[in-house]
This record gives sequence, structure tokens and C-alpha cells, in this order.
Amino acid sequence: MTLETFGWSEFFAARFAPYAGRGLVPGRISAQHKDLYFAYTGDGELRAEMSGQFRFQAGERGEFPAVGDWVALSVRPEEGAATIHAVLPRQSRFSRRAAGEKTEEQVIASNVDIVFLVSGLDGDFNPRRIERYLTMAWESGAEPVIVLNKADLCADTGARLREAERVAPGVPVLLTSAVADDAWSALRAWIAPGRTAAFLGSSGVGKSSLINRLLGVERQAVRDVRAGDDHGRHTTSCRSLIPLSGGGLLMDVPGMRELQLWTAGDGFHSAFEDVQSLAASCRFRDCSHQGEPGCAVSSAVERGALAGDRLESYHKLRRELRHLEIQQDAHARQAEKQRVKRLHRMLNRSQKER
Repeated sequence: MTLETFGWSEFFAARFAPYAGRGLVPGRISAQHKDLYFAYTGDGELRAEMSGQFRFQAGERGEFPAVGDWVALSVRPEEGAATIHAVLPRQSRFSRRAAGEKTEEQVIASNVDIVFLVSGLDGDFNPRRIERYLTMAWESGAEPVIVLNKADLCADTGARLREAERVAPGVPVLLTSAVADDAWSALRAWIAPGRTAAFLGSSGVGKSSLINRLLGVERQAVRDVRAGDDHGRHTTSCRSLIPLSGGGLLMDVPGMRELQLWTAGDGFHSAFEDVQSLAASCRFRDCSHQGEPGCAVSSAVERGALAGDRLESYHKLRRELRHLEIQQDAHARQAEKQRVKRLHRMLNRSQKER
């Protein structure tokens, strides 16, 4: 397989040029297990670890490699190993707020072209969750496609299809079932050679089953969901990038019980394009769409042109993103203080040694 098989393009070649003169080679992160990585290279798939210098620099920026990243490597083919020295700029990135109390970014996937946002129709279907995933997808730079899976377990797929189209205007919506013989065909049509498709969704929606159908083998483990709430434990425990026969790559991402957004500027506006379009006709430019006179958005809700729960979700996400922005600003200020302190300690130590 060539690097082009794994998504190598002129975009990455241009950004790798400064590293070529240092004797480094390009590779793409295919899997991650804590601090151990695997990367596709011209010498095959190698295990890889970060160099000490890169680990320090990446830790300062919060920019550790993620599955899908193209990296600059020094390789030791005879050992089946490599060392990561840099991460190339990303064409797209999926980020969420990391779990825990700290305000930190977690990049969960990068350089994805198509993202399948999977919802189950066996009780998991949730329009509000779709809006959150769609906000993250638009912000990432990838093209979103909504997948309503387990259609065989839904009594009225037409109603669910219309509901998904209502919260995602203009976004393709596919009905699938992993037990159907042609389940993979609608998805396969979206994955061209050299392009990467990621599957995102909560645990138990059937992502691994769909990936198995696309691969034609039972590569990804599958677990039953709980009968009480149609949820399951995470089938996929780590992110992985899998080449697809005939071209293209698949990325399976562990199900996320809670999706905390990290940032969503244009992504938020794209996810709520219908609300934004109505807002352009409001009497006041700073209209909050909460009952002001001449509010075109509120008027649309009153006459049934916009669902009330859709507007409520818009307000809820906007408040959440504003709160996150405030936390990020505070975190950035604290990080800068810590950086200055470290510099002062280094200078004082240097002066004492003189």
C-alpha cells in the first residue's frame, strides 16, 4: 500500500517538506493505546512513541497526536518501531472538552473527510443529541452524514427520517440496518479512495456492526445493548483507522456517553442554519430571540414554521458555548501565568549557576 492509500495528499506533502531534509518520513497514526501509537508508513505499520522533546513541546500546547494525524517520524524498520517528532497541520479535527474538572481540549479524531453521525432507532433516537454531534461535525471541517441505524427495529422510520431532516436541514440522512444484506451500500457510496470516514455516536447505536458489514469481516467486537434503555457498554475501547477494500479508510471512535463541546463558532451557526436565516429578518441586530418586538424567530415559532423545542435547544447550546468560552479564557490566563513562572525559575536558576 502507498501513502496515498492512507490519505496522503498535496496538502500534507507541502506541510511535510520542512521535515524531509532532516531525514524524517511521513506516517499516519492508525491507533492509540495510552502513550503507545501505531502508524501507517511506507515501511508498513510501525509502533511509535513520542520523542522526549516533542512530548514536552506538545504538552505545553496540548497538541498530542490523535488517530488520523499525519506525523513526521524517524523509523527503525528492523525493529518495527518509529519515533514521533512532529504532527503536521490538520485538515479537520474533532475536539471535545476532556472529561474531568479541568478545561482542556481532547482531540478525538483528525483529518476526517466524511463523518457518519449514527443514531439507533431502537430507543436511542434523540434529536437534541443529533444537534450536538452536528455542531461538532460542522466545526471540525468534515462533511456530516446522519445515519439512522437499526431501521428494522423501528415501527415508523418515515417519522424518524422527517424528524432528523428537520433538525439537520440540508444534511443527507440515511436509513440503515446492520442485519440487512445491503446495509453497507448506502454508506460505501460516500467513501472514495484516499478519503477517511469516521463513525461517531453514543454506545450501542451499532457503529461496529456497520463497520463490520463494510469490511466484510467481523473485525470489530459487537456487544448486546441493555434491554431496559437500549444502551450498551463501549464496544470499541480505542480509536483505530482501518483501510477499506477497494479504497478509503474507516475510523471507529468509542461511544461517548456525554459529548461536551469544545468550540463551535461557524459549526454552531451551520447546525442551526434555519434559526440563523430567520434571525436575519429580526428588527434588532442584537435580538436574543426571546420575545423582543419584531423578532422573526419568535414569530416563526408562533405560526409553526419553527419548532419550539428547536429554538429551546438553540438557546441551551448557545448558553453552554458562552460559558465554555469564559472558562477557556480563564484557563488560558492561568496557563500563561504558569508559563511566566517557569521562565522566571529557569532564569533565576541560570543566574545562580553563573
